[in-house]
Amino acid sequence: METADYQQLNGIALAYLGDAVYEVFIRQHLLSQGLSKPTKLQHLATHYVSAKAQAALIDLMKEDNLLSATEWDYFKRGRNANSHTHAKHTSVLTYRMSTGFEALMGYLQLSGQQDRLQELAEWCIQQVEAGRTKHED
Repeated sequence: METADYQQLNGIALAYLGDAVYEVFIRQHLLSQGLSKPTKLQHLATHYVSAKAQAALIDLMKEDNLLSATEWDYFKRGRNANSHTHAKHTSVLTYRMSTGFEALMGYLQLSGQQDRLQELAEWCIQQVEAGRTKHED
């Protein structure tokens, strides 16, 4: 499989992949909990993958000094990207923060940093389950 040059991709393209990559981590986590009803899975997944949750996770990453300078650069590439879609049920700022979160995940996937991606995804799951992702919109 040919891989895209992540260094040349815009933030929206990175976020497109990052959204899917992070969602897979969350789905695997929920299934590992023994959950199997689609409506329950979908409802619980939103606690992890909503724009508000992802924006809150980025705030916590900053607070906990979790990301490298390069990782922040890729977050900012996504956050500052000119998206032609708009936020639904959330503020533009929250939506942009969420896009930055997804761009970070896309960067880690495309750059082959699987261990780091898993480390951050597991950290995110722990933060959500500890109730640390209450984000004001």
